[in-house]
Amino acid sequence: MSGVNVRSEIMPLKKVLLHRPGDELLNLTPNTLEELLFDDIPFLEVAQAEHDAFAKILRDEGVEVVYLEDLMAEVLDQYPELREKFLKQWIFEAGIRTERYQKIIYDYINDSYPANKDLVQKTMAGVNLQELHTDKSDSLVDLVSDTSKLVCAPMPNLYFTRDPFAMIGNGVSINRMYSQTRNRETIYGDYIFKYHKDYQSVPQYYERDYTFHIEGGDILNINEKTLAIGISQRTEPDAIDQIAKNIFYSDTSPVETILAFNIPNSRAFMHLDTVFTQIDYDKFTIHPGIMGPLTVFEIKPDGEGGIHVRERNETLEEVLTEYVGEKVKLIPCGGGDRIAAEREQWNDGSNTLCVRPGTVVVYQRNNVTNEVLRKEGINVLEMPSAELSRGRGGPRCMSMPIWREDQ
Repeated sequence: MSGVNVRSEIMPLKKVLLHRPGDELLNLTPNTLEELLFDDIPFLEVAQAEHDAFAKILRDEGVEVVYLEDLMAEVLDQYPELREKFLKQWIFEAGIRTERYQKIIYDYINDSYPANKDLVQKTMAGVNLQELHTDKSDSLVDLVSDTSKLVCAPMPNLYFTRDPFAMIGNGVSINRMYSQTRNRETIYGDYIFKYHKDYQSVPQYYERDYTFHIEGGDILNINEKTLAIGISQRTEPDAIDQIAKNIFYSDTSPVETILAFNIPNSRAFMHLDTVFTQIDYDKFTIHPGIMGPLTVFEIKPDGEGGIHVRERNETLEEVLTEYVGEKVKLIPCGGGDRIAAEREQWNDGSNTLCVRPGTVVVYQRNNVTNEVLRKEGINVLEMPSAELSRGRGGPRCMSMPIWREDQ
């Protein structure tokens, strides 16, 4: 199954991309938490066990699970000449500008990790000064630096595979991400979609070197002809203008309308999918806190290479009903209880991964919301989440569907 096919959020999921948390979490420290976008340090062993349980749930539902680290290693296996190019680019993007350190780090990783998968995982984990065994007498920087100093920062957010790139129909958006910390993550998607034999022919609707920020958690495929994108803390309206033009005027995409959801700019409402996800043909989960300030803009092509935008003044239910094609129901996170909603929203109660219409993967800890979903007839598949949830992302954040059946 080569290429990608994702025209909805709910149709039967056949293939999904994950990243199993690795040693990058071991390079999180209290001093770097804010910079690396974490609120706490997950316990790696438990986080991996929880992630393996997530993958098992998906496999048991008939989904093929592939891993980001494996796809990137396969690129380097398929094209051995790319190993040097990739590693030098990664070093440069890690902020290493001096020739001395570029050579030291290149030689260390290239020599210490001959297997491509090990090399890829090392680039994800980061490098600290004590690993390099440099001759400190040659460098004032080395003499005054703490040996635990991170020379190349880790990428601890990588297990949220939804954000660095996003499947849109048969194409992909390689995103420019909000923070420098996460923008480095898109290097893997860039290589996979340029070189991997299964994905190199996939059309790209956005590229990582574009000017404006957009992240995959803000992109939802409503159906073949309708896309929803959040204007959020991490996705700029300028990026939506750009991707809209690229999609509308590409003969590879049937999308005719983009609905831009202007959501409150806050850490709790980081992406559209943290407040709003589709779980069945006619059902969506929603965080009640966004209902008041939410504005929806309808974007369509103007037929002359540009776009036409208008604000929709109807209720969210009315707008969604129009584009879904049947009357929709919005199911509030926490069952409408404000305290439960805010608590479970913080642990991604509205962030569900739909395996097929009416069957969703959720975090076990959001028991109030999960019970509400069951009462609405939803088949709820619960996964453990004590440690994974510390990264502020749920099952949808941790997965990037590559292939869904069309119906």
